[in-house]
Amino acid sequence: MRIDLHTHSSASDGTDAPADLVAAAAHAGLDVVALTDHDTTVGWDEAAEAAARHGVRLVRGTEVSARSAGISVHVLSYLHDPDAPALRGELARSRRSRVHRAEAMVERLAADVPITWQDVLDHSADAVVVGRPHIADALVARGVVPDRSAAFAHLLRSDGPYHVPHYAPSAATAVRAIRAAGGVPVFAHPGADARGRVVPDEVFDELADAGLAGLEVHHRDHSPAQVERLTAIAGRLGLLVTGSSDYHGSGKVNRLGENLTEPHVLAAIEEQGRLPVLGG
Repeated sequence: MRIDLHTHSSASDGTDAPADLVAAAAHAGLDVVALTDHDTTVGWDEAAEAAARHGVRLVRGTEVSARSAGISVHVLSYLHDPDAPALRGELARSRRSRVHRAEAMVERLAADVPITWQDVLDHSADAVVVGRPHIADALVARGVVPDRSAAFAHLLRSDGPYHVPHYAPSAATAVRAIRAAGGVPVFAHPGADARGRVVPDEVFDELADAGLAGLEVHHRDHSPAQVERLTAIAGRLGLLVTGSSDYHGSGKVNRLGENLTEPHVLAAIEEQGRLPVLGG
């Protein structure tokens, strides 16, 4: 069974509509795919209809923005109740903050490069969550940079002069809100040190105490040393180990199914979650 538990659609910063993403998952030979857009569940219904048509099982999820030890992190929430008040409130606050942050970054960028807020809106028409990837797409369209990766490496880097922070709950708060919503929290790409600082080992103990269920260990942004480190941490704390693509369509080079999750791990996630995995 081929299981990919981390993908993004055009509801956040992917380029495929939710239905097209599910179709692409079927074409890639996946048996199970999770839709985990940033801070939103708006693509769930469309993805569910497509999953029924294509015979793919769907895990409904969200990638929750958070912070830990002064570092921006993400926690995947699987199979939670989208109407649970604590988590729903945190997601709404994060979405609002992301939009304000994006506007402020564009204002800073416009002093030095040709870009407008309308350019960004033109590249985020289907998105509920407007963020840096949409600014990157606008910069690409303007010919300022060749692709998203170049935009993030220079103009949009988190330590650069155009960066503006946005609200995000603490990682422990996010984990507790996910559990209160009946969701299963898994720390996304926690060892992606090429992106910047990663959390120290003691953070995993704190999050395990808060209810963390697993670590996304097998991810293209993890070096062999990080895979070894995270596998050992997961074993020590009794956490699930997942693998996934973090697919964004044409927005990133990540390919569906390039890293996978074991069937027994999916079974454990479904057992803990409030919602079922859709499909036979």
